[in-house]
Amino acid sequence: MPARASVPPSGFAVGDPTPADPRRGWDGLDQAQRDAAYDNNAAVADSARQVEARNAASAAYRAAHAGALDIPYAGAARTAFDLFPAADPRAPCLVFVHGGYWQRNAREVFACLAEGPAAAGWSVAIPGYTLAPEARLARIAAEIGTCLDWLEAEGPARGIAGPIVLAGWSAGAQLAALHLGHPAVAAGLAISGIYDLAPIRDTGLDRALRLADEEIAALSPLRLPVTAKPLAIAYGTAELPALVHDARNFHGLRSAAHAPGPLLPVAGADHFSVLDALRRPRGPLVRAAADLIEGTMP
Repeated sequence: MPARASVPPSGFAVGDPTPADPRRGWDGLDQAQRDAAYDNNAAVADSARQVEARNAASAAYRAAHAGALDIPYAGAARTAFDLFPAADPRAPCLVFVHGGYWQRNAREVFACLAEGPAAAGWSVAIPGYTLAPEARLARIAAEIGTCLDWLEAEGPARGIAGPIVLAGWSAGAQLAALHLGHPAVAAGLAISGIYDLAPIRDTGLDRALRLADEEIAALSPLRLPVTAKPLAIAYGTAELPALVHDARNFHGLRSAAHAPGPLLPVAGADHFSVLDALRRPRGPLVRAAADLIEGTMP
C-alpha cells in the first residue's frame, strides 16, 4: 500500500501518492468507465448529504445577509450576482465561480462559502451564469468576463473596491483560470478543476455541452499560453484521479513558465469536502487566498 500523506499544520498534504491517470489508457476504456472517470457524485459515497447540507447552509446565509442579492450584471436570467461586501470597501474581494460541469447548480447554493472569507474581513461576490445546453461553453466563459467587467465598474458603488482574487471550483475553476488575465483580477484560486476539456467530449457530460474542436482548443487552460499572475491550484487528495492529474499538470505547465502560485493538495478532502477549506474561518484555502494578495502587494 502507498504511504499515507503527512499532514502539516496548514491543512495541506505533503508527498501525497499520485493515483494512476485513467486517461493514459483512455482508448481502451468503455463508455461506463469514461463516464466514471469524471463522475464526482458517484465517487463520493455521501455526496448527496454533503450537497444537501451545503444548500441548507447557503439558504440560511443568504437569509441573514440579504442586502445585495440577485443583482444583474447582464440580461440573461442567471447572469446576476450575490454580493457580500465587507465593512471596509478597500478589503480584498473573493469572486467565487460555482461548478456543476457547466450544466448544473446555481450561485444561490454556494452562499455559505462566504463565511470563511468574510471572517477574514473580505468581501465576497458570487456570480451566476447561463447553463448548458442553453448556452455553449464559449458563451458561458464570456459571461464570466462580463461579470468581472461589471464588478470593476460597479463594485465600488456597492462597497467592493479592493483587489480581486478570482476563485472557482470544479467547472468554475476552469472558468476562473481562463479569466486570470482580466485587468480587474489580482490573483486566482482554482479548486478541483478540469483544465483539459478533450476527454469530457468522450463522456456523457457532452450531451449538454456539445464541445467543438475550437472550444476545446480555446477554453482548455492546459492548451493555452500561461498567464503570469499568481494562481493557487488546489485539489483534494481523495478526488478522482483525472482531476488530481489535471491540477498537477496545470501547475507543472505554469511552473515551467515561471508563473507564480502554489499547488495545494488538501489532505483527505474529496470533491465536495474540499470546499470546507474555503468555508471555514481560518480554513487553509482562506489563508491561501490571503497569501496570494500579500504576494501581489508592492
